[in-house]
Amino acid sequence: MLNKLLRWFLGLVGAVVLLYIAIANRHGVRLNLDAFNPENPAIAIDALPFYAYLFAMLIAGVLLGGCATWLGQGKHRRTAAVRTQEAMRARAEAERLIREREALVASGQLAGHGMSRTGGRQLALSSNSRTARAK
Repeated sequence: MLNKLLRWFLGLVGAVVLLYIAIANRHGVRLNLDAFNPENPAIAIDALPFYAYLFAMLIAGVLLGGCATWLGQGKHRRTAAVRTQEAMRARAEAERLIREREALVASGQLAGHGMSRTGGRQLALSSNSRTARAK
């Protein structure tokens, strides 16, 4: 609960700071992207408020950072996917072996081998302690 409240508070403070920046920088600014000919630029954007450029760069930074993080974690996602597949294969094989064992037990082929649902151990109850102990 405290963590959620702290997030809301920090979000509110961030919104107030961004609003203050937008109000303080609302005059139009020309963005010149031609460093070789500043008087007559080939690429220029006219009359956008300065905060629009700031917010655009903030959004671009968040997107580029997210992409870089996603690309950097690709190795870990691939490893997790491989391990998940291995675990699913192992679980399927274990279930298949359990079914085969139960079929053999049901047919009586493993009757004298001491195999039971306890994984091959026979449990006996002590008359004094009422706890299960393995023989």
